[in-house]
Amino acid sequence: MFNSKKAEATIGVTFNNKNILKQAFTHRSYLNEKPEEKLSSNERLEFLGDAILEFWVSKIIFNQFPNYPEGLLTNFRSQVVYTPSLAKIAQKISLGQFLLLSVGEEKEGGRKNQSLLADTFEALIGAIFQDQGLEKTEKFLEKNVLPRIKAVAKKKTLKDYKSRLQELVQEKYQVTPEYRLLKSQGPDHNRIFFVGLFVANKKIAQGQGPSKQKAQQQAAQKALKKLKTQNL
Repeated sequence: MFNSKKAEATIGVTFNNKNILKQAFTHRSYLNEKPEEKLSSNERLEFLGDAILEFWVSKIIFNQFPNYPEGLLTNFRSQVVYTPSLAKIAQKISLGQFLLLSVGEEKEGGRKNQSLLADTFEALIGAIFQDQGLEKTEKFLEKNVLPRIKAVAKKKTLKDYKSRLQELVQEKYQVTPEYRLLKSQGPDHNRIFFVGLFVANKKIAQGQGPSKQKAQQQAAQKALKKLKTQNL
């Protein structure tokens, strides 16, 4: 049985509508076994919470790191909101104990499943927003997500793809990657740039985008993936 009082005490939010709190923890597998409860799964709340979380994290890092370029901000945000990161936050505040799961999902370790925990955390954000509004939602995020933002800011991996690739290539091959514009196409208001990434005059990746910078970042991202599995 879902214990709303314990859940509220754990997350630090008192809900006006206890049903929406329960919905935030309701996995769709549970509904297959309990159709008589006439509940909705947490998927719609997850959709809403995902959008709110991305907006809030974007706002925080945009304001706190005014010198970071777009590529670095994108990398920063992804390290905050990706599944393992959100799962850790959910585990820290013990959300798994409140999940409503099917017997099968329970046996398969659903309460510790990273994907389920991350989805539930996003659904909870959506539920808080629906029940309490944006101000209370932001307070919840400040308490639970802001520490993660601070932790990511201290990580050495927080660099854009070009910076990370340059360090890696210089360390491994003692040369500097070179980006060459291969071509551009389309009208001025919607032009696409194609950039080749060369190491020691050897083309190792190609990127494209609405600006040369974004095309270079995409090429660097592809090269980093390549370096993980093979030499250049």
